[in-house]
Amino acid sequence: MRIKPLTFALTAALGMTLATPSFAQETREFSVSTVLSDAFPWGQAAEKWAELVNERSDGRLTLKVYPNAQLVSGDQTREFSAMRSGLIDMAVASTINWSPQVPELNLFSLPFLMPDEAAIDAITQGSSGEKIFTAIDKKGVMPLAWGENGFRELSNSKHTIDGPEDVQGLKVRVVGSPLFLDTFSTLGANPTQMSWADAKPALTTGAIDGQENPLSVFDVARVDQVGQSYLTLWHYMADPLVFGVNKKVWKSLSEEDQTLLQQAAVDAGAWEIEKSRNELSDTLAAIKERGVEVTELTPEQHQAFVDATAEVYQKWIPRIGAELVAEAQAAIAAR
Repeated sequence: MRIKPLTFALTAALGMTLATPSFAQETREFSVSTVLSDAFPWGQAAEKWAELVNERSDGRLTLKVYPNAQLVSGDQTREFSAMRSGLIDMAVASTINWSPQVPELNLFSLPFLMPDEAAIDAITQGSSGEKIFTAIDKKGVMPLAWGENGFRELSNSKHTIDGPEDVQGLKVRVVGSPLFLDTFSTLGANPTQMSWADAKPALTTGAIDGQENPLSVFDVARVDQVGQSYLTLWHYMADPLVFGVNKKVWKSLSEEDQTLLQQAAVDAGAWEIEKSRNELSDTLAAIKERGVEVTELTPEQHQAFVDATAEVYQKWIPRIGAELVAEAQAAIAAR
């Protein structure tokens, strides 16, 4: 059969598009790991990212969120390694949980480094944040954007805490980070590392006296129902979230889809940060209404905790990087 020249020319011009769709048109699904569900701002950040990616790709790209660290059998400290190896495609993750593999992330866990939200922003949105992203990249994961889990506050079942001496002897559940152990040990507490799934039963039975978590976690998880009657707003560390992607997955995407994925992460992170910060006052009010005694430190009381944990810096600055710590401190001072 003879093809007319014009028809042949059009077929040749369009043939590749018609016969073999371009990579950017391929429909793909990716796994996204989070530690908390969408009952919490952390999980909401992941769901917002998935929503924006689906919307902006017209359904070509789907992010399926797996909360409660289920892709690593509940062991959240394994998340970074699992994503680097390809078992997880993407994650909205805690800087704490990734810090064993990326030492620079311990910057955010230095006690009383960041006194307020402007201090968090001074680090994440400045050159210090860029250097931290470079460190994550070098360890095998592509970081895209920042989110926020908030300041971690201290609660207990024994008494009011407004000075370092009140922490002495308390059995406190902490996350799986050596820096947390050092901070609480320096204050004279008895820190115990355990998963959150194990922590609530331990609080119920009195096996441990206290815990530290953002207000959103205290509120949604109803920590007041397991004997945590005293809450101190001490702002001893804040936990930014990182939107990250497995390097192989990232490189498999077209430039257009890389841009789409990253901008969606930036927008989801900004949305979640604003939302979680705006909800803090209502969250605190709800906690107080349930009978929890809330202590807000005076500047002098806060400084007493700063002084009491100063030696932690001597041990950890060399591990994190003296230049990075100094740069972050300068950015905070200039905020």
